Amino acid sequence: MRRLLLVLPALLLATSAEARTIYYGNKVGMELTIVKRSGIGSEHASILAKHNRQKAGVYCREYGHDFSQECIDAEMKSPLHFEITANCKTGKFTTFYGGNMLFQGRNKGSEVTTDYLITSIDDNVVLDGSGASSYDVTLDQFKALCPNRVR
Repeated sequence: MRRLLLVLPALLLATSAEARTIYYGNKVGMELTIVKRSGIGSEHASILAKHNRQKAGVYCREYGHDFSQECIDAEMKSPLHFEITANCKTGKFTTFYGGNMLFQGRNKGSEVTTDYLITSIDDNVVLDGSGASSYDVTLDQFKALCPNRVR
């Protein structure tokens, strides 16, 4: 019993850096299976992921209300970049949609109400925390690559 009490807190502290899947979008089922991690927390952090038919099916059923194989096949062909990378020192990173981002640390008072500032380098726009900006998913991807930068 004592061993269980010692192990349980460790299990509860699992981070996104240790997850087996990672979201690429903010809808249910928009999730990839992590295949490989390397250099997590370094200047050359990367995560390689792949699509999962089961998760694509969840997306089709729960979000699209489509139970067809055609929907699953289409979701499996989503134009994604299956590797995300980061330089945890500079905060530059990429997303599964191929976006180039810059993590700028804690928000110390700006027009956006997010905990952290993330800028889309491609668009020169700070993510505002809305669902449309995919702030949560983007932050989770950075957190998986650079867990020590986000607390």
